[in-house]
Amino acid sequence: MPVPFEALIPYGIILAMFGATGAGLSKLKHWQNGNKRQRRSLDQWDRQSTNIEPSKIPFPQPQLTLSDL
Repeated sequence: MPVPFEALIPYGIILAMFGATGAGLSKLKHWQNGNKRQRRSLDQWDRQSTNIEPSKIPFPQPQLTLSDL
C-alpha cells in the first residue's frame, strides 16, 4: 500500500526549517566575524594577543601528571 505524499509534507517542512535555521545561523556568525570564516578554536597566539584567561577558554586544558615533571 503506497504512502500518500500528503503524509510526507510535514516532514519536508520540518527538514526545510532546520536547513533554513542552520544556514541563517551560519551566515550570522560569518557576518559577525567581519565576513571571515568562523574560528573553531584558539591557538597560543590568539590567547596571548587577546588576553583571554585560561579559565574562559571553551575547550579543556591538558592536565599535567607526575610523569610529565
